Amino acid sequence: MHEADLPALHRLMVVARRLDEEAIALQRQGVFPAYAPARGQEAAQVGSAAALDLARDFAFPCYRELGVAVAMSVDLVGYLATHLNVWHGGLYDPKVSRLAPFNAVVGGPVTHAVGWAMGAKFDDTGGVAITYFGDGASSQGDVHEAMNFAGVYRLPVVFFCQNNGWAISVPAAEQVAGGSVAARAAGYGIEGVRVDGNDVVAVFDATRAALDRARDGGGPTVIEAMTYRLGPHSTSDDPGRYRTLEDERVWLDRDPLTRAAARLSADEVAAAEEHAATVVRGVRDGLLALKPPPAEELFSFVYREPTPALLEQQRVWKESLDA
Repeated sequence: MHEADLPALHRLMVVARRLDEEAIALQRQGVFPAYAPARGQEAAQVGSAAALDLARDFAFPCYRELGVAVAMSVDLVGYLATHLNVWHGGLYDPKVSRLAPFNAVVGGPVTHAVGWAMGAKFDDTGGVAITYFGDGASSQGDVHEAMNFAGVYRLPVVFFCQNNGWAISVPAAEQVAGGSVAARAAGYGIEGVRVDGNDVVAVFDATRAALDRARDGGGPTVIEAMTYRLGPHSTSDDPGRYRTLEDERVWLDRDPLTRAAARLSADEVAAAEEHAATVVRGVRDGLLALKPPPAEELFSFVYREPTPALLEQQRVWKESLDA
């Protein structure tokens, strides 16, 4: 997408929201062992990912970036199959889709993105890495090291922080010293931008500007998208134990889908919902139709050359089947 197209961005956000709701239902029905809801963060995810050039750029998500996958046209059955916990990193092709397997290590994808950006700079491809993390992850040492390294080498990478107000149950005010992740960029000599993370067009424009700056040799940018996690941290979390319903209602009035829909016609909104319903049905049917992969693949693709310990584990596993 070369310029912000509100109807198209809204359409993607509706798919992300309805698919997120379906994923929660699948977890409650016992299909998914666990799931991390993204409700409320659709504008941050869709707006940033839609700004990418999928012929050159590469995205490195954590575990809550369903909206990124939607905006990047990733195979959604393959992406969500990761939650089935049946294979290494999901069933979609990261190289083709330009989306790395999602990462459950807090702050983990940030160093991966910086490494990829170093390669892109050496190859002079014009590609830019974007990496996603939360306000809680911003306190990880890996994130600080990655920003410093990227700043020193002026790497083409966008550090996209979704500040959703909560590091699980710890409020951002008690988690982020100084009150701003974007302000930390100055300490690394790089650009820092804070944006309304519930305004999908504002997010798109900020991300596009950061990508263009990186392509032009201007180095990294930290984007802090101020948003709110309307749901729980995960399907095993109870946000009622650490925040009030009144706080949630305040942010519900800033819902990114509602804000975008207010600028569209009723027909456009209805068409987006109809499209999303069709997508959700197809993804649900696809997930439920998946068969477990061969169990021996548990030991495949772990190492280039299997280690003695892995071979021993494989032997014990085979013997247990015959017992």
